[in-house]
Amino acid sequence: MYTPKHYKNENIDEAIQFMERFNFGVMVSSDSDKPIATHLPFVISKVNDKIILTSHFAKTNEQTINIEEKEILTIFSEPHAYISPKFYDKKQNVPTWNYLAVHAYGKIEIIDNEKDVFFVLEHMISNFDSSYIEQWNDLTYDYKSKMVKGIVAFQIIVSEIQFKEKLSQNKTEKERKRIISDFAKSSSPNENCIAEYMNNNKQ
Repeated sequence: MYTPKHYKNENIDEAIQFMERFNFGVMVSSDSDKPIATHLPFVISKVNDKIILTSHFAKTNEQTINIEEKEILTIFSEPHAYISPKFYDKKQNVPTWNYLAVHAYGKIEIIDNEKDVFFVLEHMISNFDSSYIEQWNDLTYDYKSKMVKGIVAFQIIVSEIQFKEKLSQNKTEKERKRIISDFAKSSSPNENCIAEYMNNNKQ
């Protein structure tokens, strides 16, 4: 990901927090030079200084073919907002876009033991809908086993993380404050979120 120095965040813990907050990612791989992507929810964890992304997708998904042999890119990106030149002091300016994104690279490990796949599913339920776990536990083993046969569970061991925060760091403090003030009062959740990150960003 192209990231000028002033937009680069090298704080791994902050990258993990961002991925946890915006955990619906895009997993990208390549098959015969053709990029393939799947949109998936991920559970992000840190074990012995290793960052692990866990999820599952349909067994019929073409991306499952030879997936373990490939380098995987997973993209986490959510808040973004158009930045109008009206916020700048000088008229000779152009529009731009503020956004945050994490690119996580790594190798995939397929989880095929049924007991381990159940653990992955229950871990995801705990993260995304803990109130459902009681209903899940009441489902028959035959039903759950049949569902498990139709998915591929996996984890990605992250080898590299790139975290870009494009938040008007190249603008003056006065200009940044105008953007933050306007976006904080906006009816757009994206603009509210960008204001939050801009306010927390230390130049």
